[in-house]
Amino acid sequence: MNEQQLIDGCRKGNRLAQKELYDTYSRKMMGVCLRYASDKETARDILQDGFIKVFTSIGSFSGAGSFEGWMRKIFINCALELLRKSDVLRDAVELDYKSETSGSGYSVISDISANELMKMVQGLPAGFRTIFNMFAIEGFSHKEISETLGITESTSRSQYTRAKQLLQRKMKDLL
Repeated sequence: MNEQQLIDGCRKGNRLAQKELYDTYSRKMMGVCLRYASDKETARDILQDGFIKVFTSIGSFSGAGSFEGWMRKIFINCALELLRKSDVLRDAVELDYKSETSGSGYSVISDISANELMKMVQGLPAGFRTIFNMFAIEGFSHKEISETLGITESTSRSQYTRAKQLLQRKMKDLL
């Protein structure tokens, strides 16, 4: 089935279409979930919740834009909802933090595997991890992050800066 046939089948409640949609997109969406979750079990919970929302709200997909992008937003919102419920984001406090730069110009990212990098991101405190993912990976602006999470833009910026610094330290420790 092509993507439009999958969407139409899911709108009709066709279980085979739902299974194929899951099989087609679950790996990519699990990657999104893992970026926000601190462990695989939590990521699986987000994945399950996300697919339930996809199947129950697929009728609202207008066809404008990418279907995968539409789904990705659902999974990000599920992850953020879970983080809000667990009060993990309440620790994203206003920080007046000055960035330290090493000036060495050396990039260690090329020496680190994707799995190691994913583990480092997962190891960040939840507030840092969430803002890092939203800004660096998902492309949200600090204004959008502040509105979504109910924090100030400067909090978003400082949390992002701290997340980057923690990741840089972890990378240096690896080498």
